[in-house]
Amino acid sequence: MSVGILGRIVGMTQIFDTSGLAIPVTIIKAGPCVITQLKNKETHQYEAIQIGFGEVPLKHLNKPLLGHLKKSNTPPLKHLKEFRVDSSTSYNCGDVITVEDFQIGQMLDITGWSIGKGFSGYQKRHHFCRGPMSHGSKNHRQPGSIGAGTTPGRVNPGKKKAGHLGNQKTTIKHLEVIHINNSDHLLVVKGSVPGKMGNLLVIKNT
Repeated sequence: MSVGILGRIVGMTQIFDTSGLAIPVTIIKAGPCVITQLKNKETHQYEAIQIGFGEVPLKHLNKPLLGHLKKSNTPPLKHLKEFRVDSSTSYNCGDVITVEDFQIGQMLDITGWSIGKGFSGYQKRHHFCRGPMSHGSKNHRQPGSIGAGTTPGRVNPGKKKAGHLGNQKTTIKHLEVIHINNSDHLLVVKGSVPGKMGNLLVIKNT
């Protein structure tokens, strides 16, 4: 398969292989995705296809997006994503990409937004060591020194400090396809993927 697909996390479970070993897996509802636009070098200076995922009522999309989808006679789709290809001539607007384009044993790169954990401290966010927990210690979970003295007289940018943890775009590579359910559009991959249940994922070849 030369292009990717969009999907959502259903959840995690475990399956047993022929030797009785438990394998942790993630179940993903992938597609079906509709090709909504073709891009070529003559018009757009690069070759790519755009796919859409997640049909929604008309009222959930604005007029520019509805007009864009109307050109390819596709239903209102919430999520659009481009994938670069060597040549877009082998695709047609309206074609549907499903999990049938994948194979068991195939390796995938899956991208999503990691779970947001709010404002976190130094130990949780950056794995700093804590101070002594004895009674006389005045430094239990503080950062310690954060800069030099009179020179430069300020804290340098980029210092590791407490702050927002998670909710970042993350890619996990080389995830193996364990099982495919064509009727329910399910992909079962070995290991975990970014985000929580219901998160949108971008799935493509390694």
